[in-house]
Amino acid sequence: MTTAGSGRYDLPEADAFTRAYWDAAAEGRLLIRRCGACARAHHYPREFCPYCWSEDVTWEAASGRATLYTWSVVHRNDLPPFAERTPYVAAVVDLEEGPRMASEVVGEVAPVAGMELVVDFREGVPVFRAAASASWQVVRLGGE
Repeated sequence: MTTAGSGRYDLPEADAFTRAYWDAAAEGRLLIRRCGACARAHHYPREFCPYCWSEDVTWEAASGRATLYTWSVVHRNDLPPFAERTPYVAAVVDLEEGPRMASEVVGEVAPVAGMELVVDFREGVPVFRAAASASWQVVRLGGE
């Protein structure tokens, strides 16, 4: 987790509500929230269901499987430590449980909509890699 004034923009600042999510991520587990009233899962974590507004929501372990919905290759970002990571793939993925999640696709792959992904963790932050079962092509994002 970050501390005030750390100068990094890629690590979360947990609060009392999100601490369970970030603690699980630090252990390599992805959590989502599920509503007891309408049974729908959602992400990002909220204290109420964004679909029916019920407060009957609980944490649930996600499978870690997802498909790539959309992405953008970022070639320039001046915020630390992103500048050292460029180019990188900012992505939105559809979790197997239903929610859509913003993340990053890591590894040398050519992103393809619908590509099968699995969760991984970098410094306690969920990122996604191509699943072993996915057919994908190795690429160098820098164009070299």
